[in-house]
Amino acid sequence: MKPKFAWLASAVLIAVMLAGCASGGEAGQALPAALAASHVQQARAAVVPAGEPFDFEVDPETFALTLIKDGVREPASLPLPKTKVTNLVKTEDSVSWTYPGQMDISITKKSNYLDIQLKSAGAVKFQWPEVQSDSYTLPLGEGKQIPADDKDWQTFLNDQTYTFSESFSMDFFALNNQAFSMVYVVTNKYNDEVHFSAAPSLQFQFTHDFPTINPDKSYGFRLYVTGGDPQQIVLPYKNYVAENGGFVTLEQKAAQNPNIRKLYGAPQMYLWSGQLLTDDNVKWPKLRNVLTSRLGPWLVHLMAETADGSSELSQTLADISSQDYVDNYQKKVILNAINQALKMRDFYTADQFPNPGADAAALIQQGVENLSEEKLYDLNKLLLKNRLGDAVSDISEWGQSGSTGVIQDLHDSGIDKAWIGLPNWADGLMNPAMVDEAVKDGYLIAPYDSYHSIQEKADISWNTASFSDPTLYDKATVTRADGTKVAGFLGLGRKLNPALAMPSVKERTKGILQDGIGYNSWFVDCDSTGEIYDDYSADHPTTQAEDLKARLERLSYFANDQKMVVGSEGGNDYASGVIAFAEGIESPIIAWDDPDMRDNKDSQYYVGGYYAMSGIPERYGKSVPIKPLYAKVYTDPAYSLPLYKLVYNDSIITTNHWEWGSYKIKGEEANRMLYELLYNAPPLYHLDQAAWEAEKSSITGFLKVWSPLHQAAVTQEMTGFKILTDDKLVQSAQYGDDIRVIVNFSDHDVTVQGQNLKAKSAFILQDGQTVFFDAGANAALLK
Repeated sequence: MKPKFAWLASAVLIAVMLAGCASGGEAGQALPAALAASHVQQARAAVVPAGEPFDFEVDPETFALTLIKDGVREPASLPLPKTKVTNLVKTEDSVSWTYPGQMDISITKKSNYLDIQLKSAGAVKFQWPEVQSDSYTLPLGEGKQIPADDKDWQTFLNDQTYTFSESFSMDFFALNNQAFSMVYVVTNKYNDEVHFSAAPSLQFQFTHDFPTINPDKSYGFRLYVTGGDPQQIVLPYKNYVAENGGFVTLEQKAAQNPNIRKLYGAPQMYLWSGQLLTDDNVKWPKLRNVLTSRLGPWLVHLMAETADGSSELSQTLADISSQDYVDNYQKKVILNAINQALKMRDFYTADQFPNPGADAAALIQQGVENLSEEKLYDLNKLLLKNRLGDAVSDISEWGQSGSTGVIQDLHDSGIDKAWIGLPNWADGLMNPAMVDEAVKDGYLIAPYDSYHSIQEKADISWNTASFSDPTLYDKATVTRADGTKVAGFLGLGRKLNPALAMPSVKERTKGILQDGIGYNSWFVDCDSTGEIYDDYSADHPTTQAEDLKARLERLSYFANDQKMVVGSEGGNDYASGVIAFAEGIESPIIAWDDPDMRDNKDSQYYVGGYYAMSGIPERYGKSVPIKPLYAKVYTDPAYSLPLYKLVYNDSIITTNHWEWGSYKIKGEEANRMLYELLYNAPPLYHLDQAAWEAEKSSITGFLKVWSPLHQAAVTQEMTGFKILTDDKLVQSAQYGDDIRVIVNFSDHDVTVQGQNLKAKSAFILQDGQTVFFDAGANAALLK
């Protein structure tokens, strides 16, 4: 079963596609030299000492570890079954021993932590520590505070096994008891799993595997004692990252690429404009006549090679041949086929287009097989216009109202900064005027790109999983220890080994950019999710550490060689030194394995399919409720903590996963706005022309408050976080010395510092002024 908090992504197996994964410099380790040289590596100094003084006791035969502070004893690990010990050596500050044929263990007391080292002496895996506490502070996404006796969390986590590198956004976990907290900093993130059980209360076991292909047979921890405040809990890890040169601020990144500052105060918006020829561009009576001649059968032939197939189009053409009209559904089928055909390299044949026109003929003369992707689209547009004549408008008008027109209206509505994501790079190559408009208006605009999955045969309906090198599928995909291949996303194809992918990355990127498309940002799926692999292929064995290093080098290629503002899915912090933004930390994929949400189309919780002939697929645009259990563990602010922000607020911008944008969860719209203010996180919207018109008032109303706050706070450290009421629903966050946000997630008014704070509202104290925002009223604009 997949981990419920693994940052699994999603794919649309169509030309406008967000594909994904089931689940840099390394946090706590220096960036690889090739990456470090490209950044200003001025690691943040560990100014505030982390941790408090304590003593320890350990029973080597059971590895039961106890920490002692001010006379109070707390178990840091539960006892293992009693095992024979050899080579036992004790000094004043250290203990070491051997489990014969299994493990060598050493524990050394440093000034403010225990240095715990575990090395295989024959074991293929080892389980330690097993922990039990009153509550847990875990960096699941942004962060969670989980009571051990909470029945809902017990139900949710019981018998779940999480891959540590994937499900934990930072490399630590904390145990909280009444007297003090204990923070484990994990010094080897690879090949680790965390397994939860719930009897009699919530506890978990940490297990490390020792793969045969990995010469490093060790793992370890630093163990600190802290207070229970989240700032105290994250401080050891924050210092550990800085100590090892793994911290790069946004401003340091912006010194290399000033466009990064365009993210400050910028919402994130996916623009669904993949259809170039739209209903607005067509005179249907004339088009119907053209389609029933030679063009219609040619489109049927072309569609037979796609995932959609040709049967629906064939039936539609047969139907309209006996009608004197074209209904709305038939229009969608026809436009979908035309827009897919426009992307095909075999759209042109001399038989189909004997008189293509002078401009098209000039491109044909170069050899259709030699044309760049953008020039191919230019050719196909010319051919289509030549065939359709005045049945369609001029090419310069195709698709502009839902693309360039929306972007212009965003800017005219007062949105000065935005990150615009296109679900596929082809959207921009088909419509470069849209990209030019975004750049002119001061926005960042990025294609979605992915190198995680590979298909055996290239397919325009999943172009991110298609590569020109035919040898990759057999010779560069990930093999398990048993010799089987790791399947690609949704079980299709295979997983591509990133250590062998860089030539294809460069080839694809060169092909996309060669005609000067104005992309100034790039979104790379999966590379910061922590879904990494050991590859046991005999001719290219690759460890998880090597897999991750290759992903970081890929991200660095876009950031440094291509000078793009780079983002990635997830945002696990090993990538924080390279990327500028990440999608998934603030709201992950919810309940990936629940059939009511993923498979049962009759369920009220069904999140929708990936496919849409036009506009926003339901998977991204449909608002749905979530089950009470998921509402509690994923969205209830009483259990959320800004652990990631307390470390990385001024290093990386984090937002929701694209499947769970700001308006996705029905009834949570106001809470999401409050969360985005409190946590300094950009809202994420899915827009087409219809959605923009419906959501415009709510979006612009929120951004008038959110954007100036984010622009000021994003270059500051998060310096404080407080829970102000017993129900934990009134909270405050501080950024730097002068910015404070207070939110009331509850359904009733409260008094804060002598002022009434309405239900579902926020105070922002900034530059000596107080701004009030009523999220409930703003969310009501969506109704």
